[in-house]
Parts: sequence; structure tokens; C-alpha cells
Amino acid sequence: MLPLRFARYWQIASAMLLLFILAGAVIPAVWFLPDNVRFTSWLSNIDKWGHAIAFAFLTVWFAGQYSRQAYWRIAVALFAYGVLIELAQRPLSYRSSEWLDLGADVVGIMIGLVIAIAGAGGWCQPFENWYIARKAEAGID
Repeated sequence: MLPLRFARYWQIASAMLLLFILAGAVIPAVWFLPDNVRFTSWLSNIDKWGHAIAFAFLTVWFAGQYSRQAYWRIAVALFAYGVLIELAQRPLSYRSSEWLDLGADVVGIMIGLVIAIAGAGGWCQPFENWYIARKAEAGID
């Protein structure tokens, strides 16, 4: 992990984020949709977009806390997390476990890695510096 002043808070937020995404993956999807919603053909694959976006976000999130040398570990860990989600969905009658979801996760991880390498990696340190400067500016301890 990068030398962050609020490392413990980042770790807690990360755990909560992972739990939130796992919970969203196992609760019934109909909880989010009105009864009269019908999917058009282009909307039927929105689940794959959701997987890709979520995993791109997670990759950038964790790349903000770790150095570039750890990016491969982030990718492997998030892939394993994607497998965990699919395994958790498998026994649920109201959710579907699909290999294409895992493929969308991998696409999201790759997009997140590109974003991190392009300059977003390590974003937690500048954020912490901004936050501390803002607190000092406001006279808050």
C-alpha cells in the first residue's frame, strides 16, 4: 500500500465497497425495476456494461491505494472477486451466473488498468493532500 495518512479509512471504505457490490450482485434484480419494464434488445446486455463499469471503477479505486508494481495483484484479486460473484449467483434461482459476466469483468479490469497507468493511479495521495490543505485552510484540526 502507498504511504497514506488515512490508510485505515481507505481499507474500511474498500471493504464496504466490495461488500456493497457483492450484495448488489446477489439480491434480486427485480428490486431495482418496476413491474412493467420490458427490456429492448440493446438494453438486455446492460448487465455486462454494469460488470465492466463496476470492475473498471474497482481497479482505479485500488490503483489509487497501491503502487504500479501491485497492479498485477489488483487485477488477479479482482478477477478472483468476479469469480466469487459468479459462484455466489450460481445457486440463486433469481440470478444468473454467466461466463460472459466474468468476461465483462476482465474487460473492466483492463480498462481500469489503462486508466490507472495513464495517470489516475495513486490518486489517493493527492486527494489526501488536498483534504489536509483544505482542513488547514479552514482551521479545522
